[in-house]
Amino acid sequence: QVQLVESGGGTVQAGGSLRLSCVFSGRTISSYGMGWFRQAPGKEREFVAAIKWSAGSTRYGDSVKGRFTISTDNTKNTVYLQMNSLKPEDTAVYYCAARFAGTITSRYEVNYWGQGTQVTVSS
Repeated sequence: QVQLVESGGGTVQAGGSLRLSCVFSGRTISSYGMGWFRQAPGKEREFVAAIKWSAGSTRYGDSVKGRFTISTDNTKNTVYLQMNSLKPEDTAVYYCAARFAGTITSRYEVNYWGQGTQVTVSS
């Protein structure tokens, strides 16, 4: 069974930065595509970023392009989301996600979710 454990959330002022981490365990991580989603109160879960572990190719949601960067550390089985130039509208619970044998393009393709970590951006 795959387990995803996120960390790194918190409260930051607008314009600041945070780095989220997601530790993957339970299976061979190179077989999975990884990603990040977020969900604000009263809104649907939104795609943020994705990376194919074996290929390193990345993709981003339009609202975060140029500000967020997804990356991996193979030695630690960890996926990161570096968030810069944060805005109040980035406030949400951020979820790590994994999809077996494919790149994540929507929430319907996700096989495993983390428990979520809160990010709050104050104005």
